[in-house]
This record gives sequence, structure tokens and C-alpha cells, in this order.
Amino acid sequence: MILRPVRDTAADAEAVQELSAAVFAGPAGADAAPKQKPSPTSMPLPLQLARTRHLARTDPGGCWLAENDGEPVGVVLSMRREGLWSPSLYAVRPSAQGKGVGRLLLERAAAHARGCLRGMACAPDSPAAARRYRLAGFTLHPAMRLAGRVDRTGLLDPGDVPVHPGNATHLHLLDSVDRRLRGSAHGPDHELMLGHFEELLIADALAGSGYCYRDGGAVKLLAATSKRIAARLLREALARVPDGVEARVEFLTAEQEWALDVGLEVGLTPGAGGFVGVRGMRPPMPYLPSGAFL
Repeated sequence: MILRPVRDTAADAEAVQELSAAVFAGPAGADAAPKQKPSPTSMPLPLQLARTRHLARTDPGGCWLAENDGEPVGVVLSMRREGLWSPSLYAVRPSAQGKGVGRLLLERAAAHARGCLRGMACAPDSPAAARRYRLAGFTLHPAMRLAGRVDRTGLLDPGDVPVHPGNATHLHLLDSVDRRLRGSAHGPDHELMLGHFEELLIADALAGSGYCYRDGGAVKLLAATSKRIAARLLREALARVPDGVEARVEFLTAEQEWALDVGLEVGLTPGAGGFVGVRGMRPPMPYLPSGAFL
């Protein structure tokens, strides 16, 4: 087996996507090794491919493939942003699990974190992933997800905080909110998210600032300087979910009760949803992380 950096090529992006699908695609057959539970960080295929190539460019030291006789058997993608290190994808093929592949991958990616005082990770409800992240020094916070059809009778909102669509002219506001909540900006990741997520919503008033990415029925990332602003953004994002489309909000830790309350108001159902890991910091609040970009 060899470990090598993930390259910024279509072939490597497709190899990472195929490997991720093999690990997270669902239940294995009766004669196959058990797979990890479906990933709550799932993304459309074009964004998966773009994310891999993006991180291979911005963080070549944090993205590694494990290969056995030329076949990819494990992958880790990670990024560092202004002193915050975040694993974005961590997967080992079922046939290679229990052989130390995951440990070697995470150790190699963790070398990219040297000098970072903080860390943050989102992961599915996988015992292997929980063990590896805990051994890497992360405090693991159980998370919930909200899902269901939006009951629009529960969307009554005074609208005292204006919310409007955002674009690339708001990058400074986004990075400012990020730094206040998690100590580091997303930086170049916002440009990728703007190009792939359906809509960016912005709130910027005397009461505070915040933003939310929405894609179809999914709330992909939400950050705000107060719970009031965060709740206003979440209600607006859910109000824009098309009729007949299931809404989905992920990675709610106990600190995000404001989001749970909004979800219950509009008829969404809570359920277990993996965990959020942090090291050197508390879970940001109010904040709903992106599984892919944290």
C-alpha cells in the first residue's frame, strides 16, 4: 500500500468520488463487509468533484489517497483556514477497514494541521470515525438533523431583520462573521460555495449580521452574530424550500437549540445525525456547519 497526495485532476476527483460512494452509498450486500452509515455530508456529484479539486489546489498537504495495487482504498481531504484545521472527507473502503489505513491517512493529514490551534470536523454516526477523531484530539458533540415537509403556517415571522440574496460582493461580510464565530474565515471556500449552492442569503443590520447557504431543501451552512439573526435566516431559508421538497437541516449540537425550535415550529422531525468534533475551541454558536466546508 502507498499513500500519495490527491492531485488536482479529473481522474483523482473521480477516484475520490467512487471511493466515497463505495463507503457511504448504503447497506452492503449479504456477503460484503458492512459499510459505514450513509454520510450526512453528501453532495451533488458536480460539487463533490469540484470540492476534491479545490482542496487539492488549496491544501495539497492535507489531501491523501491510500492505494493498494493501484486501487484507491482510502482517502482523507482536509483544509486549514487561518489557524483552523478541518477534515472534510474521511473514508476507507470496507475491504480495507481494520488494517490501519484510516490511522495512517489521518496521521498524514494531521501533519498539515501543525501550528493550528483549533480544529473542527463533522462526521456520520460511524464508530470507526468517532474513534479516529477522538484519538486525534477532537471533543465529540452528538448532533441531530431536522427533516420533513415545511408547515408554512409555522413560518410567521415579524421580518424586523431584512434578509436578501447575497453574492460575491458580500465576501468580506461572510469572512467577518466566520472569524467572529469560529476564529477563521472560510476564504476561498466561499467562492466555490457561491458557484454550486442555489442561493446565499444575507442579513446585515444594526442588530447584527449573518448568512445562510441554501440548496434545494437543504440548509448547507448558517452563521450569524446572534441567535435572533440566525433564527431569522433559518426561517427565511425554510420559507424558500419549494413545495413538495423535503427540508433538511444538519449538525445541530445542543448549543443550537434556537435551530431546533425553528425546525419544530415548522413541523420538521428531529433525528440522530452524527457528531461535530472540535479541539481547542467550543462549538461555534449560533452556527450550523457545512459537512463539506465546516
